[in-house]
Amino acid sequence: MAQTATDPNTTTEVPKDNKLVIYQLMPRLFGNKVALNKPYGSISENGCGKFNDITDKALDEIKKMGVSHVWYTGVIEHATMTDYSSQGIPADDADVVKGRAGSPYAIRDYYDVAPDLAVVVKNRMPEYEALIKRTHDKDLKVLMDFIPNHVARSYRSDAKPLGVVDLGTLDDKTKAFAPNNNFYYLPGKSFAVPAGYNPLGPLKGPREDGKFFEVPAKATGNDVFSAAPSIDDWFETVKLNYGVDYQNGRKTAFAPVPDTWKKMRDILVYWAGKNVDGFRCDMAEMVPLEFWAYVIPEVKKVNPDIIFIAEAYNPKEYSAYLTTGKFDFLYDKVGLYDNLRKLMQQQGTTEDITKVWKEESNGFSSKMLRFLENHDEQRIASKDFATDPRRAIPAMTVTATLASGPVMLYSGQEVGEPANGAEGFSGEDGRTTIFDYWGVPEHQKWLNQGKFDGARLSPEQKDLRDFYARLLNVAGSSEAIRKGRFYELQDANNLGKEYNQRHLYAFLRHTAAQQVLVVVNFSADKTYRPVITIPAAAMRAMGLSASKVYTYTDLLNGGEPRNALNLNLAPNSAYIFEIKSR
Repeated sequence: MAQTATDPNTTTEVPKDNKLVIYQLMPRLFGNKVALNKPYGSISENGCGKFNDITDKALDEIKKMGVSHVWYTGVIEHATMTDYSSQGIPADDADVVKGRAGSPYAIRDYYDVAPDLAVVVKNRMPEYEALIKRTHDKDLKVLMDFIPNHVARSYRSDAKPLGVVDLGTLDDKTKAFAPNNNFYYLPGKSFAVPAGYNPLGPLKGPREDGKFFEVPAKATGNDVFSAAPSIDDWFETVKLNYGVDYQNGRKTAFAPVPDTWKKMRDILVYWAGKNVDGFRCDMAEMVPLEFWAYVIPEVKKVNPDIIFIAEAYNPKEYSAYLTTGKFDFLYDKVGLYDNLRKLMQQQGTTEDITKVWKEESNGFSSKMLRFLENHDEQRIASKDFATDPRRAIPAMTVTATLASGPVMLYSGQEVGEPANGAEGFSGEDGRTTIFDYWGVPEHQKWLNQGKFDGARLSPEQKDLRDFYARLLNVAGSSEAIRKGRFYELQDANNLGKEYNQRHLYAFLRHTAAQQVLVVVNFSADKTYRPVITIPAAAMRAMGLSASKVYTYTDLLNGGEPRNALNLNLAPNSAYIFEIKSR
């Protein structure tokens, strides 16, 4: 890890140009035009978006926002209560499914895609392949999920290639742990559905009777080694065995290479063969680091350019997952996201941002994927988070420009979707459901019955979406933001009369060819009028002369170049000034 430089306002890290601009969307939600939104509604009642709904026009509009990569979330076939028996895919037992649509992270067949997402179910894979091609034709890259830690209790692949042996087929089920077993077992015990589980509330789900036959019981996905997991556990999933004996002091058996490692390698290679450009790896820390060190180079033999993103939450392990684990990028959730969330809620202080760049990600900030929303987190506009979607303006500006790593936007964020209502399995929790069939109301105003023209958005929503487009285009095109060094200006300004460092944050990003100044105001109700100071040390770091006169052009909001940094910082405002000599 790089050490902090002599100047405490910067680091010795040499940034790498990794400014991917990722747009996350769930096809199930993205193209859904139905607005009924009946709690626990069926697919015929509430509707479901399809691969084919992500049209050329939709992709054009996404690309105009400055996006480089689209993460198609929830593509792989997962457990569901919807019946496709006529296509050889029966409904799952409701007692081990969460939500009528089912969790996209309870995988039923690693080698198939969700039938819900196809117009013609038997053509579901060609429809996904066509979406991949359509995306590539727009010069956008494709990311998809890889879920390594757990599968649905009903896992059985009927789409696996010839010669592939299904997970668990050759397991010795008399043993709780065996190095080449794919699952963990509880010999002599039967699985028990959690008491009180009510899959569809007032309605009845398929085969719902409070029972599910699984003998011997398997360990549950969130490392629960009990035949009777609780209702709060991931009881709809079973844990995969990567050669770690959890019940025996976590002893490892990694040599020879465990069978599960090989099977998962083959699954990744299969999807790499579909020309996807990268994988977002679910709960990457729940499988051994040694597995990633093995599998990522194996997949890169097939496609050296394919990228791996880890959903990771332990800052103490970040360096290991990047070096030993070979990941290209890691989530920055518990660092930057959590601290920006506090600031958006008018709590915390900008010193929390300083801690992120100075300590948590120092030396590898270019490899941290940053975001303010994703399918796991609450919507900014929800009453559980910030209520006002404009609170995102300063925070998203920092998210996109603080470093040269990837930035991500979640579908609906750009129009202030608040995720109101209890959808079914998903309660009133500030999140857009991933478990239920649902329309996303504010997003649907932009969708506009498939026109993707935003005609039904309010003026305020159009302004918000325009802000995101301007920000992401600047972040993706500015050389200084893509690969420039960083210099924080808090120390130089915190004694200024109008510089409240709890609410204001300012920093520089610079290369030899371009220098930019980012200034944001996190206050929801206070206007500040500081005169921003750029100290001599910062000017030297940027290769600029303190004796020259400079102009400052706002790349984010437009307007004429200004000759001085006497700023009027309105509540929830952000500025990105390009510095040029006169």
